[in-house]
Amino acid sequence: MSNVVIYTKDYCPYCHRAKALLDSKGVQYTEFDIGQQPQLRDEMIAKANGRTTVPQIFINESHIGGCDDMMALEAQGKLNSLLSA
Repeated sequence: MSNVVIYTKDYCPYCHRAKALLDSKGVQYTEFDIGQQPQLRDEMIAKANGRTTVPQIFINESHIGGCDDMMALEAQGKLNSLLSA
């Protein structure tokens, strides 16, 4: 099973959409809400190569991007293989 980490904010619709996709696949993930823990924002930006928007999603320490990036991987049939690695 993959190690999935997602940085979010509670009011972000893209965050909810990304988590809903992971939930629908039964994927367990670690969520860091940078709205509740703003000290983690700089960590997220550094790990995400300067990207400042949420969500930022990581699978097995690899940055895959945000919600649209994950949805694109799903549409291409590539997400399941990343999640099962």
